[in-house]
Amino acid sequence: MAVTDEAIQKIKGMIVSGALRPGDRLPRESELAAELGLSRNSLREAVRALSLIRILDVRQGDGTYVTSLDPQLLLEALSFVVDFHRDDTVLEFLAVRRILEPAATALAATRIAEERLDALAKQLDDLGDEPSVEELVAADLDFHRAIVRSAGNSVLCSLLDGLSGPTTRARVWRGLTQDAVGRTLREHRAILAALRARDAEAARSWATVHIASVEQWLRSAP
Repeated sequence: MAVTDEAIQKIKGMIVSGALRPGDRLPRESELAAELGLSRNSLREAVRALSLIRILDVRQGDGTYVTSLDPQLLLEALSFVVDFHRDDTVLEFLAVRRILEPAATALAATRIAEERLDALAKQLDDLGDEPSVEELVAADLDFHRAIVRSAGNSVLCSLLDGLSGPTTRARVWRGLTQDAVGRTLREHRAILAALRARDAEAARSWATVHIASVEQWLRSAP
């Protein structure tokens, strides 16, 4: 194991064991290096790596702290990684989304507030029947994000947010190469109707159909 990797594992062990808790300030560099049996250089590299993935927060002139370790914060790194996908893996990201998002939509059917449903209905009405591709994609992202957040599971919400990058590109390609506007709006309204009826299984089914239609188009695209 590389020295820096060993240092990362030792700091991780302190956090997992509870020796360091969310919001705690790490001991001074010299003290922590001695305690963990590490060189100050390897400790410094480990802290830098852990700050990049939002485990640690380095505050200039103040010290280094354990972050809140909130799932949304930690999973921000997923979007960064996802941005480096290859075009031939878009289908794999869509397949993961097709597994997770219908489940989130079904959960939302029992939890989403009437005010949120009214706001989503207004957004669809305001969008009109002939939005531009850019408007449609932006509305699509907002629509799905609002529903997933209503499922009440922050980990699920963060995972799906992280998967949005490549699937957004797929929606743009689809909008530019075929008339998907009408179909997308109809599917959004069907999902919304199922949510308003508190019908979890219908909401799950329509969400699956909606995502699968993009996936099916990509599979058949030249």
